[in-house]
Amino acid sequence: MPDFEAVNLDVADGVATVQLNRAEALNAWNLQLGTDLREALESVAADDAVRAVLLTGAGRAFSSGADLAETRDGVSDSVDDEGNFDLSKRLRERYHPIIHAVRDMPKPVVSAVNGPAAGIGCSLALSADLIVAAHSSFFLLAFVNIGLVPDGGSTAFVPARIGLARAAEMMMLGERVSASKAQEWGLVNSVVPDESLHSESRALVERLAKGPTRSYAGAKALLNRRVYGDLAGQLEAEADQQREMGHSKDFVEGVMAFAQKREPEFEGR
Repeated sequence: MPDFEAVNLDVADGVATVQLNRAEALNAWNLQLGTDLREALESVAADDAVRAVLLTGAGRAFSSGADLAETRDGVSDSVDDEGNFDLSKRLRERYHPIIHAVRDMPKPVVSAVNGPAAGIGCSLALSADLIVAAHSSFFLLAFVNIGLVPDGGSTAFVPARIGLARAAEMMMLGERVSASKAQEWGLVNSVVPDESLHSESRALVERLAKGPTRSYAGAKALLNRRVYGDLAGQLEAEADQQREMGHSKDFVEGVMAFAQKREPEFEGR
């Protein structure tokens, strides 16, 4: 099996477990994690021994979202060819291939959500076919809190699961959605005690691995066609909007306020 720095990959009994492994940073996405996760998903998609996939996070979080330290420090995939800051570059080069890898994979993918699933971490969790959440977990689209728009496919996944009203609530208020509320809304399939997350999610993915995988692949393709027929276009629209937001004064203020642990003072420009 490939060996990665920021992702743990294990294949056993037809199940590939892909675990985000930056536990010390609550599995915040940096360049290394993004690179490793993409390679891991492409590897299991091509592996005939893999019949189902489990996505989860090491430590206390599924994923706390993008690593804002990278944004602040101007990592290369946030800068365009002319040296200008461009958040859409990161989306197109790092995040979008991962989201497509999950949705296009002809195998069922289960997210086991432990702790926070925020920002792009929330998008990743929701890109799966089935979602099992620990009771203490929560989902958060906090882009608005730093003057950005939701991305990573969340503007497709969230309304598809819970409808316009609740999607607008998540995206515009930027508040946590607890696991119990997520289940009530239909955002996740099941909520289990924290101590049972591993066993429950593992049992589910092993059941899928023993099932008619061609049937699963066909059902997934049909759901993609009906529900996410223009996912690529939606991801591109998110990237275009995010590029514009990344040039706004509100974004600069949002990041500064986050770093300084104070309330932002947005001006709408």
